[in-house]
Amino acid sequence: MIQVDIPAAVRTVFGKGESRRLRMDKKTPAVVYSRGAEALALQFDEATLYKDLLFVHGRNAVITLDVEGDSAGKRHVLVQEIQKDPVQEEILHVDFLEIDVDSTRKFNVDLRLTGVAKGVDLGGELNVSKQSLVLQGRPLDIPDEIVADITALERGGKGISCKDLAIPENVEMLDNPEAVCAVVI
Repeated sequence: MIQVDIPAAVRTVFGKGESRRLRMDKKTPAVVYSRGAEALALQFDEATLYKDLLFVHGRNAVITLDVEGDSAGKRHVLVQEIQKDPVQEEILHVDFLEIDVDSTRKFNVDLRLTGVAKGVDLGGELNVSKQSLVLQGRPLDIPDEIVADITALERGGKGISCKDLAIPENVEMLDNPEAVCAVVI
């Protein structure tokens, strides 16, 4: 899984007007929600936050927030929601969810197929039935994507099933192991 460090500061001003002033000062307001604890209001440098969130967009990523002015110091979070201005493409607000990196969670992980199947070269058609897999494990053990080589697939063969994919040892696949991911017909 991707790891990104982002510096932040505790936010002491609240409300619509104060949030607008923050944005005019090139700061982005955000909130970190933690199970059973009080939500923590933060502010980020607009350019740094935009660059880092653009890097992790659409991928599983653990973000380490280095919070200035917080007694906990560093917090491990996942992006929960990003509010953007639809016209100017600016980030208005971000919600983060604090996680424990030692406990297991479920994640959807993309499946990337590489190569050209032999059966496709001989006139067959590649039928892809799974684009992603559901994996469970500690967040830092989850891979960014699962890569499968399909060059050996022949026309009319059994295809690649979930049990044929290389999954890290300390990660559990929650999908049916017999489910076919790709086949040449």
